[in-house]
Amino acid sequence: MAKLRLNRIKIVLIEKEKSGKDLAKHLGKTETTVSRWARNEVQPTLETLYEIAMYLKIDIRELLVSTKE
Repeated sequence: MAKLRLNRIKIVLIEKEKSGKDLAKHLGKTETTVSRWARNEVQPTLETLYEIAMYLKIDIRELLVSTKE
């Protein structure tokens, strides 16, 4: 079974010209944790997604993969 891609953290970080290291520092998380989120190995909590959206100055929905095609 293919790995389910649920978030767009990696893509949005690139679009916003931010690094995982910057995000990790802002959130008080390890770079490893942010990297695992960006690779969709694990998912951040909704509260953390909100914090990420606020940091990147985007709508939280931009961090999620759409369920519509």
